[in-house]
Amino acid sequence: MWGGTDKKNKQKQTKNMTVKELVEKMNLTVFCGEDNMDTEIKGGYVSDLLSDVMGFAQEGHVWVTLQTHKNVIAIASLKELACVILVKGNKPDDDMLEQAKEEDIPVLGTTEQTFEVAGQIYKYLTA
Repeated sequence: MWGGTDKKNKQKQTKNMTVKELVEKMNLTVFCGEDNMDTEIKGGYVSDLLSDVMGFAQEGHVWVTLQTHKNVIAIASLKELACVILVKGNKPDDDMLEQAKEEDIPVLGTTEQTFEVAGQIYKYLTA
């Protein structure tokens, strides 16, 4: 997690960036959510465990995952996440895409590995 708190409970500084700017910088595929690309990104969270994301992701975070089912969108909506990025060339299942459109949550994709994606996002938000 970044954009949250460190061990001393101090807030880490993040730059202002929108989902649209992140898409452009990282050349991400937009599967849906084009109308909600001006959402400000406040940090990020990387996990494939839904319960982990429910417990620790924060509003405005980018969620990086390889999970492609509709429960991802239920959690993204509940936590008011900025967007979901699917890694390793994964594409959203039809039910995930349908739910994301209903919730107006951008679902993005890349062929890159999770480690590289997380590093790039961290660099853009904190450099």
